[in-house]
Amino acid sequence: MAVVREFTLPDLGEGLTEATIVHWMVEVGEVVAIDQPVVEVETAKAMVEVPCPYGGVVTARFGEEGEEVPVGAPLVTVAVGAVPDDLAGIGPGTGSGAGAGAPGGAPDTGASAPPSGGASGPAAEGSGDAGSGNVLVGYGTSAAAARRRRIRPGSGAGPMGGVPRRAGETADGSAGTGVFEGAPGGAGEAGAATVGAVGVSGAAGATGADGAADGSARTAGANGSAGPGAVDAGGRTVAVISPLVRRMARENGLDLRELTGSGRDGLVLRTDVECAIRARQERETRGAAGAVSSVGAHGVGSADRTLGAGVTGVAGAATGGAVKATGATRAGAAAGEERIPLKGMLGAAAEKFSRSRREIPEATCWVEADATELLAARRAMNVPGAPKVSLLALLARITTAALARFPELNATVDTKAQEIVRLPAVHLGFAAQTDRGLVVPVVRDAHARTVEELSAEITRLTETARAGGLSLAELTHGTFTLNNYGVFGVDGSTPIINHPEAAMLGVGRIAAKPWVHEGELAVRQVVQLSLTFDHRVCDGGTAGGFLRFVADCVEQPAVLLRAL
Repeated sequence: MAVVREFTLPDLGEGLTEATIVHWMVEVGEVVAIDQPVVEVETAKAMVEVPCPYGGVVTARFGEEGEEVPVGAPLVTVAVGAVPDDLAGIGPGTGSGAGAGAPGGAPDTGASAPPSGGASGPAAEGSGDAGSGNVLVGYGTSAAAARRRRIRPGSGAGPMGGVPRRAGETADGSAGTGVFEGAPGGAGEAGAATVGAVGVSGAAGATGADGAADGSARTAGANGSAGPGAVDAGGRTVAVISPLVRRMARENGLDLRELTGSGRDGLVLRTDVECAIRARQERETRGAAGAVSSVGAHGVGSADRTLGAGVTGVAGAATGGAVKATGATRAGAAAGEERIPLKGMLGAAAEKFSRSRREIPEATCWVEADATELLAARRAMNVPGAPKVSLLALLARITTAALARFPELNATVDTKAQEIVRLPAVHLGFAAQTDRGLVVPVVRDAHARTVEELSAEITRLTETARAGGLSLAELTHGTFTLNNYGVFGVDGSTPIINHPEAAMLGVGRIAAKPWVHEGELAVRQVVQLSLTFDHRVCDGGTAGGFLRFVADCVEQPAVLLRAL
């Protein structure tokens, strides 16, 4: 007999509380092995393939591609052990009541799942008892005993047949128990079992299933009409799966029963809700625009309502009154606007930028330097047959030498203890532009690497970043950042410090400019260097000394040899 295990989104570390589903790697009905990746998610730090600690048959998937799910929310349910009779003939993405995938990877039905108390238990005996070798936070490798729920064939045979029913619940799922509400403010708890039941409109948090129609388990939202299969007084079925869709509708006062879903089987998607919101705004704009009020010279006011959008009023010449628009119209405000949610990496970056500006009293100094000799030294290093040395690697080596001379800048501020913490190792971050936005990979122990080693590691991290494969360890715990914004063709910048670091060195483009060299005017390759620093960790003298040393090494690379 098989045991159905629920695999929830694990704690991916670094304080992350949610992740966005990017790509489902398994289908419902597919057999998965222990530690096989089942879904690719995007966190605020990186793209992560999440392995499932159970081996067996996937009975349901939870969440659409592009949907944000919190830590602890169900990802998949897996029948561990023998394949249940009701799933024997089901192929990927087919079959009623088996959690067939909706468009975008969302399950069209909620298959059976044990209560959350057994969500993180080990796999059942047999194929699942081998344990997971790929340790996830909250999922161990031991095979300790856990309460099991077995699937029993009977009159209610199906994916829901093995879930014990509570008092008042019949074999066909005619009474409700359990809820999973992923959106904030929902009635259920993340990770709770989703069990089929008939929903009643207006009953917050009730679970619903139209068992007589297709036997599928569906969840009703807190507004009583958000779950697929929720039935109102008139018998109107609302097909909604995504907690995000329910939340959007609830926050905008939208009745999902009035919408016709564009998804499979009438599933209401996010685009349907957005279109309905825009349509309502346009109707309100056309119907309410132009409300004005006229105030007479003797204090007697009159309201003049028109239907023309953008009308602000007509001057009352006869009464000498001033006309004032009392209603602000939104005509044209929603016509071409585009809203991009601040979540995932974009949201994490926005939060870090805001926190940096709130907490760090930063200052910036800059200097121009003649980089002609540095470019010549790089050409001399890149002899045929030897590993190539990048310009960024040379600048990184100069930076680590400067930090060895000015350790005040390789530091952070402990605001709780009110202490400056100087760090012994240099973990050098560098800005890299990718298709998914700006990321800052970190070269660990950069102070102990040669120029060749720095070049190789920077190249590896850059290629991995553009492929979206950086791990959390490769994106965190930097102590100083090197920002080469010259690749964008700009000369200077005043960047925001990468919190909680204390400084960032910026490098502009290297361009041919007139320059006084050895007492004569010449055309030289000139670069602008800037240092943005936390004024709490040092004063201007230290910051200026650091930047001047970097500039000297750029102009005369031989100076760097004295610091090695």
